[in-house]
Amino acid sequence: METTALKTGATAPDFTLHNLRNQDVTLSSFFEIGKDVLLSFHPLAWTPVCEIQMRSLELKKSLFDRFETVALGMSVDAPFAKIAWAEYMKMTETDMLADFWPHGEVARRYGIFDEEKGVSGRANFLISRTGQVKFAKVYAMHEIPDIEEVLRFIENDTSRAVA
Repeated sequence: METTALKTGATAPDFTLHNLRNQDVTLSSFFEIGKDVLLSFHPLAWTPVCEIQMRSLELKKSLFDRFETVALGMSVDAPFAKIAWAEYMKMTETDMLADFWPHGEVARRYGIFDEEKGVSGRANFLISRTGQVKFAKVYAMHEIPDIEEVLRFIENDTSRAVA
């Protein structure tokens, strides 16, 4: 899959998607309360690499909280499939969003929708509270994203320093 993924410094497209509780989640609402956001795109629920990727967000929730960052898992799966999958994985702390309809619209706006396969690519985008992409990495479909790399970036991010 060739991507035209958003690059560091780009303005992150705002969106509103449903979470597992059928609530609307709007990206920019986190900026209003002073939070950065990690958008962690995965192709499909119920696959081993995607499960590891989403579980890593859940396992590192306390660190994300400490860094005032909200991690959101995202895929093109239908909401009911994501709900069943989250229950299976016993995920209770991390919001997972359904980029289901229009199918893959957010993934398209972030430049990582795979038209041939009908799924999003695997990617992490760290969005600053000003709406700018601070970290962007696209992974091969079979590659497990390194959540520690993202956490190191957040920890060393000098733009987070309070004046």
